This record gives sequence, structure tokens and C-alpha cells, in this order.
Amino acid sequence: MFCRLLPTSPATLLLLLIILAVTAPQALAQDELDESDEPTVEVIEDEEVEDIEDSIPRRHEVKPTLEKHRATDTTSQEKAVQKPARQQKPLKIAPNINLKEVAPPPEPEMPRTAEVEEPIAVEEPTPVPEPVAASISLFGTEILPGTSTRLSWSPGIQIASLSQPTPILVVNGVHPGPALCLVGAIHGDELNGIEIIRRVLYDLNPQELSGQVIGIPIVNLQGFQQGSRYLPDRRDLNRHFPGRARGHLADRFAHALFDGAIRHCDMLVDIHTGSFRRTNLPQLRADMNIPEVADFTRGFDRIAVVHSSGAPGMLRNAAVNIGITAVTMEAGESSRIQEHQIKAGVNSIHSLMEKYNMISRLFSWGDPEPVYYDTYWIRTEYGGILSNRISLGDRVFKGQLLGIVTDPITNAQHRIKAQDSGRVIGMAVDQVVMSGFAAYHIGAEAKIPERN
Repeated sequence: MFCRLLPTSPATLLLLLIILAVTAPQALAQDELDESDEPTVEVIEDEEVEDIEDSIPRRHEVKPTLEKHRATDTTSQEKAVQKPARQQKPLKIAPNINLKEVAPPPEPEMPRTAEVEEPIAVEEPTPVPEPVAASISLFGTEILPGTSTRLSWSPGIQIASLSQPTPILVVNGVHPGPALCLVGAIHGDELNGIEIIRRVLYDLNPQELSGQVIGIPIVNLQGFQQGSRYLPDRRDLNRHFPGRARGHLADRFAHALFDGAIRHCDMLVDIHTGSFRRTNLPQLRADMNIPEVADFTRGFDRIAVVHSSGAPGMLRNAAVNIGITAVTMEAGESSRIQEHQIKAGVNSIHSLMEKYNMISRLFSWGDPEPVYYDTYWIRTEYGGILSNRISLGDRVFKGQLLGIVTDPITNAQHRIKAQDSGRVIGMAVDQVVMSGFAAYHIGAEAKIPERN
């Protein structure tokens, strides 16, 4: 407007000069006020609201109030009222380990606190109770631990009013352990076994014994009283085990003994002697093809071992068939009490019991005896009077003279020689013999494994 009036109106130009003269001091004062450090509190109307909100205010400018943020932006409102998150402890990285390796369990971390924590009570381990020995029941009688006793048993094959009970000796220890059965006189004329069992049983203290020992010194009581090898029906009892409840006399006898006593055994030693005036070197007869039986024989000290699978119906075979470790012990000859063979038998059973921790004694082991896997009998070719030239246990070589059979009428003499080298483990005593009589039992030695 001023530009349009300036060329046409001199009066207007004069008026303009007067106005400038009046307003100039006020404008200068306003400029000085604008350049001062005091911030302005008015919002200039020609700036957009969005520009102000998006800009970053400088330190000397007034920041937008919290109420304004709430009125203009919901997202910014949530960010403003949210408390800063607490700084978390960095996670521990688990080490890479081989889980197949045995390692100690990790120790629990104690909580971090200023308070004094009470110590964690550690429970004492519960003591493991010691094994307790159990009672055993035989023929309707219970034998408590720590007991030595005598029982009686009848096979039920005799006239009831005339029957005689068979004695049984039992020692039940106070400590748990295996059940060892010792059986003697299955053949009534074999006496050494009776004395071996008596000495072993009566030497035991139940307060020091682990397990049970069941001794039947005289199985064939009728044969023992008559000095006979056989039962009253003239049968060999050691060919009828485990017997039958409805069989003949020998079967019934074997069944009553086997079910009443033998089934309670873990280990069995059936003690015999030579028969028909033959004598045997103290030895074990065992099936060495059965690992458990072969290991069992190593518990017997200073006694030879003869491999023998045995005959059907033998007690040791019937016992092995139901899981009982069993052997036959041979010692001496029938119808005699022989101190040397008895001592050897008692010593070997004591060593067996010590090996299975049934007893604890200062036992001195001797050198192991050999195992004879190959044996043979030498029979006489002529009848006459046998005179031995060797002794039981001697080592012989092939062709060596063993004995002479002399005809008492013609005075003819017939020499008996060894067919091979070996050891005399059984032989006939001096007597009258017939042709074909078994005179000498020779064993071929085999190397025995070292004892553990």
C-alpha cells in the first residue's frame, strides 16, 4: 500500500516519515528484547504443531509437558509411564561334557543375601542292617539260628512198630551263609565217612558259623547194622536218586531222603570208601565239565580230583540236576576205621568251609593235588592169592611190577604190570581174587589251574 501511495502523494510521504520517526525507538527496544536470553513462551502461529512435536528441543528451550504428550500420542504415553527394566544377571553357560564319564554332582549355589542363613541340616545316612541268619525246617522241626541239635528221621519203609529213626546232626550258625550237607554210609559198610562227619559237626560252634551244616552220618541204617553195602531189598541205594514216592523200596527210601533233606542244601559232599576190599586214595569224584563243580573242587585242600561224570541215579548227579553243587568223596576202604583217611577228609572239608567263609581259622593250605582226567583199571587174568608190590598213592611207570597172583595149588605165579605211567589212586588189598577182578586203579595226571 505504501509503495502505491509514494509516487502520487507528497503529503503521504511526509506522513510516513513522521510515523517512522515516532515508531523507530519502540522497534529498536523490541529488537533488543528479542535478542535477550529469556525464552519466549508464546507459540508462533505460522508453525505447524507437528513440526514442534517432532523436533528435538535444545537444552535452553522449555520441553513439552507430560500432559501434552498424553494428549497427542498414545505410544509415547506408554513409553513415558513404563518403568525402566531391572538389569538381569548374565546366564551361566553350561560346559560341554561327556555324560558317559563319572563326575561328582554339582554343588548347589547359596542364595546371595545380606541375612545370615542357617546351616542346612545334613541327614545322617541310614545304617545298613547286617544280614540276619534264618531258621531252617527239616523233617517238621524248625532250627533257629545259633543252634546245634540232633534230629531223627525215618524213611517209612519198615514196620511202623519196629522202625528205627536215622540220626541227623544240624548246626545253624548265627550268621547267614550257604547250607552244606555231608552224607555218609549210603552204603552201610563204609565207615570212614561216619567218623569224618562226626568230627566235623561236633567241632563247630554255632556262634562262629556262617550258614548251616547238615550231617547225616548213617543214611543206610539197616545196612550199617548188618555190615552190608546194600538195602534190605539187596539194591544199591546210590543208583536210585532222586527216587519215587510210589516206587520200590530203594526208590521210596531215596525219595524220602532227597525231598526231606537234600533239597535244603546249597553244597553237598557224599562220602564213600572203596568197595569189595578195595581201598581208595583220598579223592573227589566230580564232573569237571561243569564249571561250578570244577571250581567247587578247588576248595578242598590236599586231596586228588578224579574226573567222573558218574552213573545214573547217583546222589551227586541228582543233586547237580536241581542246582546243588555236589561231589563224591572217596577215602580208604570199607568196613574199617582208618585214621589217615579220616584226617584227610576232615581237613579237606574244613578248607572248603573256610573258602566259602563259613568258618574263620588259621588254615595252612598245602600244594594242590593233581586232577586225573584219564584213569583205567588193571584186572587180573588169573585167579589166586594177590600179593601187592606197590602202595596206595605210589607213582608208577609203564611196565612196572604192581603185584603177583599165585595159584595156591600149582604154585604158578602171574605178574601184573602197569600198562602206562601214572599214580595208584585205588587198589585191592591182599586177598583171594578171581580172573577179571579189578586190582589197580591208575590215574594219568593233568595240570590243575592255579588256585585263586
